[in-house]
Amino acid sequence: MLEVTGLDAWYERSHVVQDLSFHVAQGEIVTLMGRNGAGKTTTLRAVMGLVAKRKGKVVFDGEDVLALPTHVRFHRGLAYVPEERRIVAGLTVRENLQLGITASAHRKDTAKMIDEIAETFPRLKERLDQDGTSMSGGEQQMLAIARAMMARPKMILLDEPSEGIMPVLVDEMFELFVRMKQQGTTILLVEQNVERALRVSNRAYIVDEGRIVHEGTGAALLADQEIQERYCAV
Repeated sequence: MLEVTGLDAWYERSHVVQDLSFHVAQGEIVTLMGRNGAGKTTTLRAVMGLVAKRKGKVVFDGEDVLALPTHVRFHRGLAYVPEERRIVAGLTVRENLQLGITASAHRKDTAKMIDEIAETFPRLKERLDQDGTSMSGGEQQMLAIARAMMARPKMILLDEPSEGIMPVLVDEMFELFVRMKQQGTTILLVEQNVERALRVSNRAYIVDEGRIVHEGTGAALLADQEIQERYCAV
C-alpha cells in the first residue's frame, strides 16, 4: 500500500528526515516510534505532501506521489489526522463529519455514511447534534479520525492520537484501530504510548535522528525492553 524509499525532508535548512525507507502492506497497522524530535511527524507530513522541501520516492497504491499536491493524494485515498485535531468550533459533530466528504465523490451518500461512522464510533453517535469543540479531548480525537474516515480512505496516517487523553478513552481508541483494520483500512501510526501501539501493530519501525534504526514485529519489539529504553524513552 505504501513504499517509502530514500526519503529526505527539510524545514528550511534543518535536515529532519534522512534517507528513510519503510513500507506498509495493505491491511496492516504499522507504527513509527522514537523520542520526541526524532522525525516521526515530519515523515507523516512528507508522505502526505505537507513538507515543501523533500526528495526520495513515496509510492502509494502503486503510484509515486512524491510530487503530487496534498489534495490529490487525498483523492487517491490517503488521509491524515494531525495531532492538533482541528475540530471546527461552532459546528456540530454531524457538521464536522460532513466536512470530511466535501471534497470527495461520496456527497450523495452523506446520511448513510454518517450512520455507518456513528456505529463505528459509539461515543459520537450519542453526540451528533452537540458542538464538536464542547466534547472532551479524547472524543474530539475520535471525531477527527471519524471525519477522515468519511472519505473512505484506503490508508490513514495518525499522529499521536492518544496524546493528552484519559486512559479509558485510550483503551477505546486502540480497540477502534483494530476495528478499522478489520474493516479494511490500512493504518500508519505515530504514537508515544509504546505498549498500546505495539499490541495492535503488525510491525513497527524505530526512528532516531531522522533515520530508521530498528524494525520488527509488534510482538518482538514489545518484548524488547532494551530497544524501547534506548530509543523510545521520553
